[in-house]
Amino acid sequence: MTVDVAIILTPFIFAALTPVLYRFISKKYIGWLVLSVSFILFLFLTTYIPRISDGEVVAFTHEWIPSLGIHFTTYLDGLSLIFSLLITGVGSLVILYSIFYLSRSEQLYHFYCYLLLFMGAMLGVVLSDNLMVLYGFWELTSVSSFLLIAYWHHRKASRAGARKSMIITVAGGISMLAGFLMLYEMSKTLSIREIIGNVEAIQEHALFVPALVLILLGAFTKSAQFPFYIWLPDAMEAPTPVSAYLHSATMVKAGIYLVARLTPVFGGEALWFWLVTGVGLFTLFWGSFNAVKQVDLKALLAFSTVSQLGLIMSLLGMGSVAVYLGNSSETIIYTQAAFAAIFHLINHSTFKGALFMMVGIIDHELGTRDIRRLGGLMSFMPLTFTIALIGSFSMAGLPPFNGFLSKEMFFAATLHIQELNIFSLDSIGFLIPIVAWIASVFTFVYCLIIVGKTFFGKVQLHLLAKHPHEAPIGMLISPYTLIVFVVGIFFFPNLLGHYILRPAMASIYPTFPTTQELTPHIHAWHGIFSPELWMTIFVIVVGILLYRLLKRWKPIYRALPQNLSLNSLFNNGISFSESFSNRVTGRYMTGNLTDYFVYIFLAFLMIVGGYFLQTDIFSWSPVDRESLEVFEIILVLIMIASSVGILFAKSRITTVFLSSVLGYSVAFFFIVFRAPDLALTQLVVESVSTVLYLICFRHLPEIRKEIQPKWIKMRNIFISLAVGATVTLVGFAALNYEKFITISYFFNDSYELAGGKNIVNTILGDFRAFDTMLEVVVLFIAGLGVYTLIKLKAKGGGTNEN
Repeated sequence: MTVDVAIILTPFIFAALTPVLYRFISKKYIGWLVLSVSFILFLFLTTYIPRISDGEVVAFTHEWIPSLGIHFTTYLDGLSLIFSLLITGVGSLVILYSIFYLSRSEQLYHFYCYLLLFMGAMLGVVLSDNLMVLYGFWELTSVSSFLLIAYWHHRKASRAGARKSMIITVAGGISMLAGFLMLYEMSKTLSIREIIGNVEAIQEHALFVPALVLILLGAFTKSAQFPFYIWLPDAMEAPTPVSAYLHSATMVKAGIYLVARLTPVFGGEALWFWLVTGVGLFTLFWGSFNAVKQVDLKALLAFSTVSQLGLIMSLLGMGSVAVYLGNSSETIIYTQAAFAAIFHLINHSTFKGALFMMVGIIDHELGTRDIRRLGGLMSFMPLTFTIALIGSFSMAGLPPFNGFLSKEMFFAATLHIQELNIFSLDSIGFLIPIVAWIASVFTFVYCLIIVGKTFFGKVQLHLLAKHPHEAPIGMLISPYTLIVFVVGIFFFPNLLGHYILRPAMASIYPTFPTTQELTPHIHAWHGIFSPELWMTIFVIVVGILLYRLLKRWKPIYRALPQNLSLNSLFNNGISFSESFSNRVTGRYMTGNLTDYFVYIFLAFLMIVGGYFLQTDIFSWSPVDRESLEVFEIILVLIMIASSVGILFAKSRITTVFLSSVLGYSVAFFFIVFRAPDLALTQLVVESVSTVLYLICFRHLPEIRKEIQPKWIKMRNIFISLAVGATVTLVGFAALNYEKFITISYFFNDSYELAGGKNIVNTILGDFRAFDTMLEVVVLFIAGLGVYTLIKLKAKGGGTNEN
């Protein structure tokens, strides 16, 4: 097992051990233990940087399910290394921040267990080469993020946000799974590397476009693209460390990773370009536009995250043009869009993680995140103000911060892409830089809101729950570490470009042999007459003007119909599905046993009877009367008499007696046909059933004649006769069916295969044992549930607080 496999498994191992270790370690040390795990993983990954930058890839394969082509294959290259470093590096800073942020009165082992579970799932996503394994980790990120978002489960909003994120991301994951299966059908392999190597053979397949759309649905839902972004703002009900981790550096970047990884497969398709670029640009605009109207700092950052994810996604879409154009010196310029996407992905993780932690500090120290209550905090919290200033201005794209560099590259990419005359860009390509510029203006406005409305202006002490004061040093270490990267990357960007970004570009464009040309030299200054610089200058001018006039034009948000929003559509859809399911359930869950039998028998008739009608499976062979024995005929007559007698019985004791006669007659038939084990089972069941009936007899009400409409009686008679006839037909058909070999053929070699001379014993020992084992597991899980409920009751827990 290689180190990269250990990197995936280590978080899961410690996630399982955390609740156990929690009993032996003080609460104040459990966070430090988890921090050491994440930081050691980060250090392990940094040792791979020289090897990966030299063009080496690290792969490991364990054959898991060879018959289905599912192998546990890890693949560490430039692209997966970037994401792995972000997952473990930012994860370490978030854990350090959480040690000082979360109260020791909380169930911290739950929090760190969920966090490690999520970290392992994300590492599994970015390091997996097998599509099915990737999908398994993908859905595990949804489950673990659900647990993290609902960590404060006593809050109704936290539970609702967790449910919404789970529904949307899991639904997208299922569509992605369908796309993966289509890829497998086209390529006959689940390996991403093999699919990329055989991409020319699948591009003309009829399933190519459906697979493309389904996979993008999964990526868009996970990365909060329009119209699926609505789960991310509601997920802000999670603790701030969770928001800083999941929604700035990890979970929301999973869709970005998937699009980047599969660009070599789908990048040459026009639909891929327009969906990724178009949805990304509109998400960029819509997120920034809605961020301006937010009055909660965390909600503002949530919409800003949506916007920034749209920016990265659009850059990947524009960069996919290079796959269509092929490897040539003329198309290298279009690969720079993908370069800018990966560059901004790293930059976004630094400044957005710092900003989330800044908001957490304000909420933790002041008791509110409401912008309307804040103001003038610069003099009380100068260190926190520094974080907000650098993080916000980097997000706004101002120098000397790393966001300026990637934002300039974004503007340059939008200007270059409109010059192409492919994919109908010659007619509508001019809209791309326009939308990008307008969205950037709103981005600049909400960045000014973060700084201006929070730290400048008049202090409103009477509206604050606590007196303003600076955060403890422990809560400042993590955001300041990220701020150092925000500034450091601006001054030394090419160090990052050579060792980190260049190998990632080789992963996105594996068919382009010269990776050095794919990595442009990053400049902070392109000349006063560069178009992208003029775009930035106009963004600043118009942004300042709109900020100063914010009160005059902000009322336009109230003019938008709230009942037509995507959130309303989602909530109404959930309400309708719940009411519809209740109505449907109420139709068949009537509490009447007769109704249940009607549904069961009708289903049996439709499936089995319908199959008989559609096929020629039925065959008739007259029974040889000479082979019938007298006692067999007598048993049949007794069974018929008892069955008919039950229908006309007027007392419950008579019904029980006739039912027992019928059951014992069946047991005698098993004896006649030399099936003693079945006979013994039947006798035991009938005896126990009869005894139980008699024990309960005195507690049962008297039989009353049920008054039913005539059509119901006729319906029941028809169903009864139809089911009886169908079962009889199945029996006759089975006697003479010769299209398939009998099932006993598979057990002829029972002695050689299982060591048993008796076929029945072999079946019970080898096959029934598996069923019994699973039943024991189910009972064990149920037992754990009962034990947990008893423990909760004993501790006085289990309350349902809203």
